[in-house]
Amino acid sequence: MSDPEGQDDLRQAAQPGAGEVTATVIVDAPAEKVFAALLAWERQSDWIPFTRVRVVEGDGGEGSLVEAVTALGPAVLRDKMRVVRVDAPYEIGVVHCGTLLRGPGVLRCTPLAGGRTQVVWHEWFHLPGGTAGRAAWPVLWPGSKFSLTQALRRFARQVEQGHLP
Repeated sequence: MSDPEGQDDLRQAAQPGAGEVTATVIVDAPAEKVFAALLAWERQSDWIPFTRVRVVEGDGGEGSLVEAVTALGPAVLRDKMRVVRVDAPYEIGVVHCGTLLRGPGVLRCTPLAGGRTQVVWHEWFHLPGGTAGRAAWPVLWPGSKFSLTQALRRFARQVEQGHLP
């Protein structure tokens, strides 16, 4: 039986992988504004270095397909994500469903006192390369966490300065 929609592949990709990374930032802005900035997919290019993001299918909401292409010199990483959940202004769920990057991810906004918002970005990647990939993860993880945290700090500054959304 064929799977023309790719649902079986998406279900497999949606299972948490062994590579897990989380970053958190407090943004001095209300959750509604922060959430809107996170959902402005193309604007991620403004705060994630070397990356261009575009919506390739849909309107950016639930069911949409988003593509992020990160290029550093000759190295290019293409990340396709299906938006599987939008619960404004609290949570955006995605499933990375590309060839190399696969696994679920979530962006959560938690309103705090004083009109501030905590943002948590959590990813569970399937590690490529089998045993070698799992063995390399402890070495790669600190760089992944650092990069994700730095990107979220840039995001927070841009929201606070009114540059996003």
